[in-house]
Amino acid sequence: TSCVDEALLGLVRASGGLSLLRGHRVVLRSDLENLKGKVALLSGGGSGHEPSHAGYIGAGMLSAAVAGGVFASPPPGSILAAILSLHNAGASGVLLIVKNYTGDRLNFGLAAEQARNQGVAVDMVIVAEDCAFDQPSKAGRRGLCGTVFIHKLAGALAEEGCSLAQIVSKVTEILKGIGTLGVSLSPCSVPGCLPSFDLPPGDMELGLGIHGEPGIKRSKVASADEVVKTMIDHMTNPSSQSHLPLKSGDSVVVCVNNLGALSCLEMAVVTRSAILCLESLGVVVARVMSGLFMTSLEMAGVSLTLMRADKETLRLIDAKTTAPAWPNLSSVCLSGRSYITEPLTTSKRPVMHKALEKICSTLLEKQEELNSLDRASGDGDCGNTHAQAAKAIQEWLHGHVVPGCPGQLLLVLAGLVQEKMGGSSGALYSLFLTAAAGHVTEGRSDAVAWANGLGNFFIRFFYITFLLLWSPQKAASGAEATRDLKARAGRASYISPNLLSLPDPGAVAVATILKAILEVLEGQK
Repeated sequence: TSCVDEALLGLVRASGGLSLLRGHRVVLRSDLENLKGKVALLSGGGSGHEPSHAGYIGAGMLSAAVAGGVFASPPPGSILAAILSLHNAGASGVLLIVKNYTGDRLNFGLAAEQARNQGVAVDMVIVAEDCAFDQPSKAGRRGLCGTVFIHKLAGALAEEGCSLAQIVSKVTEILKGIGTLGVSLSPCSVPGCLPSFDLPPGDMELGLGIHGEPGIKRSKVASADEVVKTMIDHMTNPSSQSHLPLKSGDSVVVCVNNLGALSCLEMAVVTRSAILCLESLGVVVARVMSGLFMTSLEMAGVSLTLMRADKETLRLIDAKTTAPAWPNLSSVCLSGRSYITEPLTTSKRPVMHKALEKICSTLLEKQEELNSLDRASGDGDCGNTHAQAAKAIQEWLHGHVVPGCPGQLLLVLAGLVQEKMGGSSGALYSLFLTAAAGHVTEGRSDAVAWANGLGNFFIRFFYITFLLLWSPQKAASGAEATRDLKARAGRASYISPNLLSLPDPGAVAVATILKAILEVLEGQK
């Protein structure tokens, strides 16, 4: 036996839904009786592209697949045997899905003619979606990973009971909106042979096929973003005869196909680049499949397949299948959805998170009022400095979980205001919060601990806190009473008391903070 026979046996033995046709390299659904009255789908080609094509056998996709040797088309006799097996199982017709390579077209075409001579309803769809060549040769565009999309779409239609003619008509139309392009950092090697082409280290090959043939262009290795942009630009270039027409507003299904040797990490990086590049062009990314779908042995490369998709196409893509190699795709449009989850506050301290949010929003609302008060005795930036602190705390809340220990939270806030607030207010708040942090811990955060933390470090904090806890209205009165206090430090100390007739802006800010805290606490009752 060869490696191909051993691989097919391994696939079938590992799956309860597949079986081998004796005497042939043909894999069949093991429940052929379920094909009665429906169109059966047959595909295949050379081996070395696993999981294509046998991995796509199952309800809702292929009914059977024929394997040739490595990179060699299967013989007509095995293809005919597969067609007759499906016909004899009661299939109403057999659709051959064939990649556009000379050997495959000849051998599948010959088997189709032989089957028709025996009274079998057979038709053939040729997949030719390669976007590499600006001017394709007489042989036409190659069939690449877009073939997998046709397996899925035709399989869903067959499962719904569509006729052979209906399936051929629909997938032929969809094929006009599919394009594929590959790039690789290395060649591949057929078992027992030398590498298919030479590629110096640091170079990459664009537009290569899946049988080891070289591409259309060679360049130096670049970042994933640059490579993907080059690929998509080439695929959609209107001056190329093989381009995929794609415009802003179009919706697509994307297949990021590992050609054999890329790591999952590298594949995820390329997938990200593909999504971002398409979205930057205004294209809606409806579905993404990323992984091994049609490989080229151990080639270290990737291909991108894009398929324009309307609602009907997406419905067929989302239809259920039992094929082992088809991925479990999300049925949600990927572009435009929210994909970042904000950290949740710990259940022990949700009130702290709410209090901080309330403080920040209130200080931002009071920004101009505080600036106006400060202009009478200082440089008029009290509102701005408090707003800077509020924005810094809001940004921190979006990316962090509020610590369960109050002391840890106070230290975090001390660092934020010291760095972001600026001015003497930033220094004073930081000193106050740092001093208080040591007195309130996870197991010691009652009123006495908070009182010890506050102490008499900052007279206006203590004064207004006391009044606030007694009555919210008294807090405002406390701040208002600072009209009559004589400034002993800061810019206000240089101004005649006769000119200072407004409340101290810092006291008003503190009253605002403590009132916001009280409102949150009241809301918890």
